[in-house]
Amino acid sequence: MVTYIDAADAPMKNTGQIRLYTPDDFAGMKKASQITAGCLDELADFVKPGVTTQAIDDFVFNYGEERGVYAATLNYRGYTKSCCTSINHVVCHGIPNEKPLREGDIVNIDVTYIVDGWHGDSSRMYPVGAINRKAERLLEVTYDSLMLGIEAAKPGNTTGDIGAAIQTLVESNRFSVVRDFCGHGVGKLFHDTPNILHYGHPGEGIELKPGMIFTIEPMVNTGRPNVKVLSDGWTAVTRDRSLSAQYEHSIGITDDGCEIFTLSPGGIHKPGL
Repeated sequence: MVTYIDAADAPMKNTGQIRLYTPDDFAGMKKASQITAGCLDELADFVKPGVTTQAIDDFVFNYGEERGVYAATLNYRGYTKSCCTSINHVVCHGIPNEKPLREGDIVNIDVTYIVDGWHGDSSRMYPVGAINRKAERLLEVTYDSLMLGIEAAKPGNTTGDIGAAIQTLVESNRFSVVRDFCGHGVGKLFHDTPNILHYGHPGEGIELKPGMIFTIEPMVNTGRPNVKVLSDGWTAVTRDRSLSAQYEHSIGITDDGCEIFTLSPGGIHKPGL
């Protein structure tokens, strides 16, 4: 039976110090992350018009249960679902419900499984049926900005180099980067130090060192970057109701670059595109 270990009972706490992990730790992260990525792969055929986000959440729960692992979001700080489903102008932390997806929607599905204490955290965008060119372009730019950020993630560079790479590409395409949310350290803790901003200036921020593990997860809007959180305390939306997209990988800094733990096992990095 899958059970949830409450965050308050976790053996590690966020001390504010950046952890440097070992090769064995990297292997643990990859194992957890590949289960997450496998679930996201299978969702590519599941997401279609008429499917509810609650059905997606059930899929994520069952996928984990069948493998003896559990979703980190379930009962995390009062959150009651196994994933986040953020549709159209929802920036992040959308709560699954019984409303069906419609042709032309775009939806981000954010999944984190805990395996042997390690958190495999990743999200992808899914087009629902045929989407318009502006939405398609948003998904392409957001994904490309993530990969440019990852290219900048190597020893001797800084967190500012990651943010600058993302921001430059996004703004050159006349989109905007959300400032209110950021990437984060991850490992035995769901959210740890350091914070990874998706905007900034080259050379600023924290120097990257081998052994660091964190997420990069740019949120990109077609309109202005401003967001607000709804009364449910979770759902963040664009203030101008413009479309928003996000892709996320968990990575670890190596001696000469980085390892992407959450790569798609089936090569389905951009479902439907």
